[in-house]
Amino acid sequence: MTAQLERYRVLVAGILSLVLTMGIARFAYTPLLPIMQQQAGLGLSEGGWLASINYIGYLCGAITASLISNLILKDRLYRLGLVLAVITTAGMGLTENLWLWSLLRFVAGFCSATGLLMGSGLILNWLIRHDHRSELGIHFGGVGLGIAFCAIAVEWMSHSLSWDQQWLWLTLIGSIILIPAWRWLPPPDSSSVTRSGGAMQDNPPGAGFMRLFMLAYFCAGVGYVISATFIVAIVDQLPGLAGKGALTFMVLGLAAMPACIVWDLIARRIGDINALISAFALQIVGILLPVLDASITFAMLGAILFGGTFIGIVSLVLTMAGRYYPTRPAKMMGKMTIAYGVAQILAPAITGYLATGSGNYNDGLYLAAILMVLGTAMMIRLKYSTQ
Repeated sequence: MTAQLERYRVLVAGILSLVLTMGIARFAYTPLLPIMQQQAGLGLSEGGWLASINYIGYLCGAITASLISNLILKDRLYRLGLVLAVITTAGMGLTENLWLWSLLRFVAGFCSATGLLMGSGLILNWLIRHDHRSELGIHFGGVGLGIAFCAIAVEWMSHSLSWDQQWLWLTLIGSIILIPAWRWLPPPDSSSVTRSGGAMQDNPPGAGFMRLFMLAYFCAGVGYVISATFIVAIVDQLPGLAGKGALTFMVLGLAAMPACIVWDLIARRIGDINALISAFALQIVGILLPVLDASITFAMLGAILFGGTFIGIVSLVLTMAGRYYPTRPAKMMGKMTIAYGVAQILAPAITGYLATGSGNYNDGLYLAAILMVLGTAMMIRLKYSTQ
């Protein structure tokens, strides 16, 4: 096998792992949420709590990734996560018990962390070790692909299948995706040199940089999770836009697919921190557009801006983390994601509570925008503190 073909297989394995663990196991819940509210009696507050429980599982996965340095163990957890992603997706369609749903969303959240962090860490380690460019833009296209796929699949299946049947069909598709995601990622190499003989050495940032970086990423987590979790329900509630939420979610996913590659190119030109500041600012606009004008045009523009920035922020941050720790990329990735994950636990529950009182999600979107403004200010401070 040629080196280039091997690289493509590894990248496809990573993309498919994200389609399964992030797209199907995690984000299928977003387009299915209003359908479950209509057909399975899931309330607004309960829907928010299920999302928060999913992020608790995600946070536990992030903590696990930050504590484990052994690449072999991370590889095993990555593969276990692929299997559990399929099992938890099936379980969502086999019960209507809120407690069982909570358990399944928790485990699905843990799986999404193994796919995003451990899988990304293993792939970045492989790229660096084999003297390829240390960028994850192509790999993170799997998140956008997974979102778009789930939105399209749910929209298509909703015309003939009930909510539980849709979960089971997604399980079948996930089972097929699991095979190349498992087989095409080689076992990790834990040696201290690259294929060409270059040394792999960690170069961690200072404590002050890390604190500010984690706080900014916490704000990004709030900005991300409210729109990502509730966007279908938000759009469906807008006057004259009932039924357009799934379409908006699909547009979001399509915008996210090439976004990481675009942000990699932007970062090469203007630097990682400047690229992050730009992405934060654009995401604020994307979050607020559906509130500013209840039209399909603004909803779609908001989805494009949000989809084109949130995953770019994640990709840039985790790529930076991997460059600081080339021998154990998931270490700093896990720490950063703990900050991101705490935000994802708190924000959906708060948003669900606010929506129960007001009957809409506008207050949650304002909260997301305010935190993103704070995060942007922190990133600007980071820029000047590192010059």
